Amino acid sequence: MSGTTSSRPLRVLHTEAATTFGGQEHRIYKEMLAMRARGHHLEAVCQPGALLGERLRSQGFRVREVVMHGARSFARGVCQIARILAHGRFDVINTHSRTDTLVASVAGRIKGTPLIVRTRHLAKPPGSLLSYTILPHRVIAISEYVRQQMLDRGVPPDKVATVMTAVDIPEPVTDSTLRAELGLGADDVVIVSVGHMRAQKGHPQLIEAAVPLLRARPGVHLVIAGRGEPLLTELKRQVAQMGLGGQIHLLGMRRDIVNVLCGGDIFALATQIEALGTSFIEAAACGLPLVGTRVGGVPEIISHGNNGFLVDLHDTAQLTEALRRLVDEPELRVRMGMAAQARVHADRRFSVDEMAAATEAVYWRWLAERAGNWAQA
Repeated sequence: MSGTTSSRPLRVLHTEAATTFGGQEHRIYKEMLAMRARGHHLEAVCQPGALLGERLRSQGFRVREVVMHGARSFARGVCQIARILAHGRFDVINTHSRTDTLVASVAGRIKGTPLIVRTRHLAKPPGSLLSYTILPHRVIAISEYVRQQMLDRGVPPDKVATVMTAVDIPEPVTDSTLRAELGLGADDVVIVSVGHMRAQKGHPQLIEAAVPLLRARPGVHLVIAGRGEPLLTELKRQVAQMGLGGQIHLLGMRRDIVNVLCGGDIFALATQIEALGTSFIEAAACGLPLVGTRVGGVPEIISHGNNGFLVDLHDTAQLTEALRRLVDEPELRVRMGMAAQARVHADRRFSVDEMAAATEAVYWRWLAERAGNWAQA
């Protein structure tokens, strides 16, 4: 390391073993763009064919391909990343999944990289501390909920910091095309849900809770956007069997999420496990009142009774009642929607710029701490 002053650009190497592109990879992508905009130098190590690598290359980042899965690839991967570190003179390695953490952290330890950081993205309790504090030096948690899990597991408080996953706060679409696309009227009440079609997102539970309202109120519609088989096909079959195809609209993957959100009146997601829940932030930015489950980091976004409602996990009756209140009380919808939008814009932690600034700050703090430890040794 050539010093611990923040007057120079940092050199940061991100690693990610996943080849798909989900919320975790999206955070890495946004963070690297925002950190580069702050003047830092960033590169990445991904596995061959990784979608994150393709997207980063399209933005001009240097991406190296290293096979990291499998015992046979471990030693080779360590050697490859060690060579990258030797030539790149990186101040920080930031790892993200267990596989790349093990490979890259060993390489970083061998080459004496000043700071090795693991970002924890998941809501489930962590297992072995090997990939958190034994090999890496510090941990970034993406929500206070995740940070508390790390503390409960035994990570010292001074070795973990929260840098909340943020979103590019969208500007609301004034003339959403969603209602025209679905043939809905201006007076229809539209409940919108956005999320990957995975069991943990709770789409079947949301549909179950909405059915009584839909049957009793023909002007109420549930619109769900998200990709994922085989769940999407199964839900389409169930909706057809219930005879609710005219009120439950399963859109599949959409690239115009803001347009979809702004065509709705209420946002709901019955997620079963969630480290934070960035879809709630995006919906709030579009002025929608929020309905979510009291799990993980969701309560860090939804203030119950203020900008939406929190319901207990698997309590279908609570979820139905929360939806009913917002469907039947337009003034409440407007008030909570305005509160949701105001909070997103007021809380800097939800902005990508703040995420980058906070990341930069913890990097520099931890680099300084480690430099001090070396000086005292």
